[in-house]
Amino acid sequence: MPKVIPLAFFKSTHTGLSICYTSRMNIIHGLVLSLVEGITEFLPISSTGHLIITSQLLGIAQTEFIKSFEIAIQLGAVLAIVAFYWKTLVRDMRVWTRIIAAFIPTGVLGLLLYSFVKAHLLGNMTVVVWALLLGGVVMLVVEYVVERKAVKQVETTIADLSYPRAILIGAIQGISIIPGVSRAMATIFGGLGVGLTRKTATEFSFLLAIPTMLAATGLDLLKTSATFTSQEFVALAVGFMGAFLAALIAVKYLIGFVQHHSFRVFAWYRIAVAIVLLALL
Repeated sequence: MPKVIPLAFFKSTHTGLSICYTSRMNIIHGLVLSLVEGITEFLPISSTGHLIITSQLLGIAQTEFIKSFEIAIQLGAVLAIVAFYWKTLVRDMRVWTRIIAAFIPTGVLGLLLYSFVKAHLLGNMTVVVWALLLGGVVMLVVEYVVERKAVKQVETTIADLSYPRAILIGAIQGISIIPGVSRAMATIFGGLGVGLTRKTATEFSFLLAIPTMLAATGLDLLKTSATFTSQEFVALAVGFMGAFLAALIAVKYLIGFVQHHSFRVFAWYRIAVAIVLLALL
């Protein structure tokens, strides 16, 4: 059984606003989840892990509607990338060939492990916490190696990225099927590991999210048979737009951040969150 964080530790009341910690999702829960998805999807801190943690803190049970809501906010986040990079995607087909090459190993791993992950790992807080912790340690190690130039840096654009490097990054992305690892962390640090600059690795991570997330959400859509009320459709639309706008802001912020800073702050954040959660499990 996945472990659940004791909600009593977090429960509080605020004047004029009462948030109910029940298995049903209200509009506040929906906005919170959409913002969490949009902000964390492209940061190397695991959006899936944060959604699982947030859902458990709010006491939201996994229903068919919640699963569909998660699909909606993930679509909102990935379409933010399409909106942000649409000129690059339209003008240069070489970018697409690198994205597709990287997606192939990820897609194969995803199809092979989808059922196992859904049945045994997704929603498991212990898995999420340890993945956050170990991922943070890996980030610190890679940063140490990169800064000491143990990996030869290749000044290249995404369009000129070699196919072997693209495929290797995609294979590393496959590890992120484990909740808590972070797709962004795997791809960004996979890129750094093969010699890409921080900016190029980060932007390739963003673009690789397009086929990866569309495939994942598409597979989830095929397996759902949920029907919705008009109120639920409104909630889905609000979640979609919230995640879209939050993701646009997060992407713009991270592109500026990586040109002047390392990823250590995100590594230490992961480790700190994991330690706190380990104490509560």
